[in-house]
Order: sequence, then C-alpha cells, then structure tokens
Amino acid sequence: MNATPYRLDPAGGCPHSANARLLAQGAVTPVLLPGEVEGMAVLGHDALRDFLAHPEVAKGAQHFTALAEGRIPDGWPLRTFATVQGMTTSDDADHRRLRSLVSRAFTARRVEALRPRIETLTAALLDRLDEAARDSAREPARDGARDGAVVDGGGVGVVDLRRHFALPLPLGVICELLGVDEEYQDRLHHLSNQVVATDIGPEQAMAANRELLEVLTAIVADRSRRPGDDLTSALIAARDEGGDRLSQSELIGTLVLMIIAGHETTLNLITNAVRALCAHRDQLAHLAAGRADWSAVVEETLRWDSPVSYFPFRYPTRDLTVDGTLIPKGTPVLAAYSAAGRDTKAHGPDAERFDITRVAAKHLSLGHGAHYCLGAPLARMEATIALEALFTRFPDLDLAVPEGELVRHASFVGNSVRTLPVRLR
Repeated sequence: MNATPYRLDPAGGCPHSANARLLAQGAVTPVLLPGEVEGMAVLGHDALRDFLAHPEVAKGAQHFTALAEGRIPDGWPLRTFATVQGMTTSDDADHRRLRSLVSRAFTARRVEALRPRIETLTAALLDRLDEAARDSAREPARDGARDGAVVDGGGVGVVDLRRHFALPLPLGVICELLGVDEEYQDRLHHLSNQVVATDIGPEQAMAANRELLEVLTAIVADRSRRPGDDLTSALIAARDEGGDRLSQSELIGTLVLMIIAGHETTLNLITNAVRALCAHRDQLAHLAAGRADWSAVVEETLRWDSPVSYFPFRYPTRDLTVDGTLIPKGTPVLAAYSAAGRDTKAHGPDAERFDITRVAAKHLSLGHGAHYCLGAPLARMEATIALEALFTRFPDLDLAVPEGELVRHASFVGNSVRTLPVRLR
C-alpha cells in the first residue's frame, strides 16, 4: 500500500495515469479529501468487488467517524454524498424499504416499455443536433467556446454534442419518469452539477444544496396538487399513507439521488463512448462487420472510462483488512471505479486498450452487491439506443478539437469532459 496519502485533486482531471501509478503499488490507498479529511480508496477490481459486498461495510452517515465527531463542516463539498437521506446512505431494513419504493419503476418490463419513447426522443434530438450544427456553420468563425457555444463556424459546422444530445436524452427520460416539468430541467441539471463538483467553496456548496431543496420542494408541492402516473406522485402517496414507509426528508433525498444518478452518469457514459469511438475508428469497423454490437460499446466504455471515477462513501463498521491493508473503523472510503476498470490483474495486460470485442468484459462501474445501480438497465438502454442512432445517422462524426484540449469535469467523482465539440460530417 502507498505510505503517503494520495491527494485527490478537487479540480478533477483525467484519472487514468494516477490510477495506474497507484494500482502498481496496491489495491488500496490512503487519500486526502478536500479540507484535509483523511480517507481511503479501493482501486483494485477484485478488492473493490469484495469490499462493496462486505457485510461489515455500511453506507449510513452515522458510521462516518469524523462527521459524528463534528469535524466535517457544513460547506464541505462532499457532505451531501454522506448526509442526503435515501437509498445510497441507508443500510439493511431502511435500505430495503427505500429501494422497494422506487424499484417497481425500473423492472425489466417497465424499462423495456420505455424503448419506443427513448427512440422517439433520440430521433428528435438528432434532428436538433443537426440543426444546431448547420446553424453554427452559418455563423462567423470565432475562437473558443463557453457553455456549449460554437467552437468555430465559417462553414465548418461544429456543435457541442454533450449539450445538445448526451444531456437532454437521459435528463428528459428521468424527468418524465419523475413527473418533473420541463421548466425545471435546466436548473436541476445545473444544481446537480454543483452537488457532484469537488472544487467549489463552502458558501457555493451550501447555496446549491439550499436551492436544490427549494426546487424539489416546489416540484413535490406541484405533484401533490396535480398527482399523475409518475414516480414522484407514487412517493408522495407513500409518504401520505402514514406509518414508516417514507418521511418528507427521505422523499426529497430520494428525488435528489434519482435526478443526479438518473442523468449525470448516463450523460458521462454517452460522452465518453463517443470520445472513445472517435479515438478508435477501428472499433467502428468491428461494428460494421458484425464482430460486436452496440451493447458491447456501452460495456467496454463502462469498463475503460467509467462515468464515475471515485464515488463516496462507504464506512467499515470495524477495523477491516482489505487486500492486506487495514482500513480503520469509520473511515470514509471511495469506490475507485475508474481504477478498477483498468486493473491489469482483472482485465489482463491490455487493460488500457479500448476493445469492444473483448471477451467476457467485466466491470464494477454500476456497482456491486446490495447497492447495485437500480437504474442500470435503463442507462444501458439509453446509451445503446443513443450511440447506434448517432453513428448510423452521422457515420463520419469526429471530434472538432484534439482529445487533449477537451476541458475535464471539475470533480474527481464524475469522470468526463465539460463540452464535446464535434463535426457531424
């Protein structure tokens, strides 16, 4: 194990070179989180798989020693990950209760029933993407881009695929499932982006959390007045039935988790898959020749460039030895999905190679054990439909700037880039 803690960069950046260096020294490493908070990260695939399913590893914030002792300030950028009330911060009976309230919306039958809607939305977004590219081609050339603006024009036709396609698809689907009106969607994305950021200051972090709470409270009030056939209405009914099915704070916490997990991860997955295919044109030839299908692109992207890099938190409920390394009771532990995906001990000596024909590809990027991602089938369907439709319509799609010039997320939690300027033709 590394003797010196690895200081996680709050500004994010590409994790893979640091991951490789850390993995070479061991499957578990001490880390320094923002605010000099000491933690650990489990990097190795096998060690992480075992840790995620360990019966003496908890998710509840009461097991976070530094938090319980009052050493974590309110404005700590990762505090929401620990304290939001919902499935991802509960254990045992509470976890089963909360998960059961939303699981029926993600059964195989219900997810498959969404396919026509996802295909229709995808087609509409591709039309808009094409229109945005044509509009940019008619604008005068200009340098640089900001917030998804045109990178350059003058007849080239450059468009931010992340803003115009990879974002509105999963955001639109999860908001339809939740019964969230379109007027709230852009604000919810902005605020959820603030929640997963690790480089913001205490005042900004607290303001984002307050505003997110206000927006979701307004949505709940609206759904209470106008209930419908949506998940938010169902959660409100569970709250209002009394008993111990769902409290108001758990309802809001569940919506926070559903909105963030329901679109941020799929947004990164689609973005990362497009980047990977543009950088590995030979893989598109495999698809054309029938040597792999689009679901293989999704699985290999999940392994090779996980949408989530270091996910907070789990806590050992006793001193625990993982792959020969002691993790003290109550330590906040990060699941290093981006590292586990390129662990050569699990994936072979070519683990750093993007290969959609890889035999029996395996990964942990959607979790493992009791907290396995409830929306995994939906995320897989969305990404598969989106990627196939995108490259079928625009087979020559390519990045408009070199990969190295893409600006990374300001987070070591999410793993992707802020914008994805592409040329469709």
